[in-house]
Amino acid sequence: MSVQARARIVATRDGGLPVLESAGPLALRRTRADGAHTRVTVVGAMSAPLGGDRLAIEAQVREGARLYVDSAAATVALPGRAPEPAVYEITLDVADDAEVRWLPEPLISARGSELRMRTSVRLAPTARLVLREEQILGRHGEETGSLTSRLTVLRAGRPLLDQELAYGPAAPEGWDGPAVLGGHRAVGQLLIVDPEFEKHPARTRQFGTSAVLTPLAGPAVLVTAVAPDALALRRILDTALSAGSDSGNG
Repeated sequence: MSVQARARIVATRDGGLPVLESAGPLALRRTRADGAHTRVTVVGAMSAPLGGDRLAIEAQVREGARLYVDSAAATVALPGRAPEPAVYEITLDVADDAEVRWLPEPLISARGSELRMRTSVRLAPTARLVLREEQILGRHGEETGSLTSRLTVLRAGRPLLDQELAYGPAAPEGWDGPAVLGGHRAVGQLLIVDPEFEKHPARTRQFGTSAVLTPLAGPAVLVTAVAPDALALRRILDTALSAGSDSGNG
């Protein structure tokens, strides 16, 4: 039987979490604070998402709040009995002078699975965001499942970023070609939004041969990377996070 579950987070300026609602396989736990940020860890309570599942996490970060969200382990998309694809939706609503650091562990697309991942972010004009996405195409020694990932970001009600990526058997032909992944099996991106970029614009920068930091048309930078495995990908994105944060601070 397919699972439908929606977990919710509300964070406030004083470090409070007036809403911290777990649901189904999405168990939310308040964990030790990371500096000034209130920290929430997503703990998988069961195997998910499976085919046909519809999972969602909603986070509302109120004015002046600081929220850090991570996960206890990688999320593994698995085939299920239902023929429909699984759907996993993340919605972040970030108020003025608030900040979200959304840094989960990777998503692994197992052979035979089909997942549609959607992340929607709404930022107030002075909100800040650090968002990392990492996708591992197949477990060790196996082919990838089908994965479609869409990221949409609005800032002050205007589009900042809207992109969709697709991999695996259900993706358009050429997804694994030299112009896209070139045989790599780990792909990721890092988005940093900070009003400080308006004062200190970032410059395009390359990290090795498989990652690049690109300024967006707004106070933001986007890092895109491919790598042979999850460890190499994380190292690249960690380096890029340091570089991007330093750019925003001048």
